[in-house]
Order: sequence, then structure tokens, then C-alpha cells
Amino acid sequence: MALLINLTTQLSARQNLTAVEVMAAAASLAGTDETDAAKGSFLTALAAKGETPEEIANFARAFRARAVNPGVQAWSARALDIVGTGGDHAGGFNISSLVVLVLACAGVPVMKHGNRGITSKCGSADLLTALGVDLAASPEQLRRALDQLGYVFFFAPNYHPAFKHIGPVRKALAAQGQRTVFNILGPLINPGRPAHILLGVYSLPLVDKLALTLEDLAQVSGVVGHGVITADRGIDELTTATVNQVRGVGRCRDLPMSFQGEAYGLPRTPFADLQGGDVSANLAIVEAVLAGRGPQGLVDTIVFNAAIGLLMVGRTTTIREGLAPARELLLGGAVQARIAATKEFYRP
Repeated sequence: MALLINLTTQLSARQNLTAVEVMAAAASLAGTDETDAAKGSFLTALAAKGETPEEIANFARAFRARAVNPGVQAWSARALDIVGTGGDHAGGFNISSLVVLVLACAGVPVMKHGNRGITSKCGSADLLTALGVDLAASPEQLRRALDQLGYVFFFAPNYHPAFKHIGPVRKALAAQGQRTVFNILGPLINPGRPAHILLGVYSLPLVDKLALTLEDLAQVSGVVGHGVITADRGIDELTTATVNQVRGVGRCRDLPMSFQGEAYGLPRTPFADLQGGDVSANLAIVEAVLAGRGPQGLVDTIVFNAAIGLLMVGRTTTIREGLAPARELLLGGAVQARIAATKEFYRP
């Protein structure tokens, strides 16, 4: 019963946690022996000290081990996840959801892991559900989806039962404006274990921190990025409307630390081009994009991210090389056809 209390005292003294201590803390957080108050105090103290990359990596290992295994190992070595931490409050459209479809159409297996909108009006799960994905699909059905559609969505609550006893604490802390390690763990605990990850983060300091975390986790290839909108505002996406700070991981370790659309012939666009809304508004935006009527900045941003994904998985050798194929898939009817196939696949 005193474990989290003792570790909270240690954290308050600015002492980092060992791997063994993180594993023990994760077990206590996921269990019922400790009170919600003790869990909340521990998570608050950890955030106040500042989570180290090693601590984050060890929490990720602990909760990966507790996740439901969907049995998709046959695809994992070729698969990519494009995901954001959320929490940027930028009000952006679900860029990654359309990038998923572009990459799937390009033959890249995509394993997206996410949840419904928490800090936004429309999360990835909300939009993909509206596009036909069944959040309650069984692992067997998802394996068939990877084979037939080229992508899957792992709805986080279905794969992380260990979070059941942490949810109320996280919700209470969030109501107080308190971030915790769980705000950044989601992208690191994809149950499909894809070898490649394009990860957007809500703040600039997290770029280096989560890149080091992914290195600790032996990620085959990764790109961690943050889009700077203004000096005090950013987004967990790489866009043509922002200054993008990036750090590569694994096979992408030597990529430049700044990705700007202008360097690849994509003009700088106003951030307003990327604004999203609720599910119905975002569905209307999808229809406009696929009909060739979408805002230039949004179309270019989707293409830009898809080109980065193609580079990461080794399908191209430069970002510029992937732009034209990605644009053709997005606007030439392939993505529209994949959405129709998705609706048919998951039809009851």
C-alpha cells in the first residue's frame, strides 16, 4: 500500500525512477490496492519532476506487456503508425486519418492506434468510425482488414484493460489542467507494434524527449515532430502552415531537424487551411478534399505527411519523390474507393 507514497516522496526530491521502480509503479497504477489519491499524487509528482526518456520508455514497456495482443506480427515489420499525442488545443483537422488511407492505397500496411476526441471535437476514432471503421472489430477481423484494406485502427480502450483503474484519476487530474505521463504514452503502446512511427507531439521540448524514448525502445524507424504556429502555440502535426521541428529515430536518425514544405515545392499556407470541427464538419472537409475542393494547405499537408511515410518505410529515397504519387492517390480516386471498400468490409 505504501509503494506509491514512497515513490512520490522520492520524485518530490527530484530522484529519477529505476526500471524496477517504474514496473512496480505501473503495476500499482493498474491495480486496485492503491487509492486514487495516491495514484494522483504520484503522477503529479512525476510530472513536476519531469519524466525522463528512460522512465517513459519503461512505462511504455510495462503497459505494452499488459496490452491485448491482436496477433498482427506478420505485418508489424512493414507497418507504420501515424499518430499524435493530442493535447495541442489547436483545433486542427484529423490529418493523420487521411494520411492513413493514402499510405494504405500505396501498399504500406498502416496500424493506427487511438481514441475518441478528448481535447478535440473529433478524434481519429470519431472520424474513422464515420468513414466506416468498426471500433468493436475483433482481432481476427482486423487481421483480415490488414490483408484486404491495408490498414487497421486499434481502438485503445479495447486493447488496454490495465487503464481501467487509471481512467478516473486521469480524468480528475485533467479537470485540474494537470498533464501526466499518460498524455504521451498512447502513441508508444500501439498493440500492433509497428516498426515505423510518425509521431506528432503537442510541445517542442517533447520532440527530443520522445525521440530519445523511441531510441530506448529500439524503434526501427521514427520521426518525431512538432509544428510551430506562433511562439506560444503549436500542433502535434507536421504541416505546410508551420515551422516543423523534427528528430529522426533509428533508420531515420540522420534526417534534418527541420522539415519545411517550401523546401519540397509546397507553398507556405495559412493555418486556417487546417482547421477542423466536429465529426460532421470534418466529414464535409473529407468530401471537399477528395473532390478536389479542399483547402490547399490541408491537401498539401496530407500529401507531405504521406510522402514522409513513404520515405520512412523505404518506398522512396526522398520526400520530394513521394509527393506526386501521394497526391495522385489522394485526389485521383484511390482514397475514395478505399473508403467505399472500408464501409463494405465492416458492413454488419
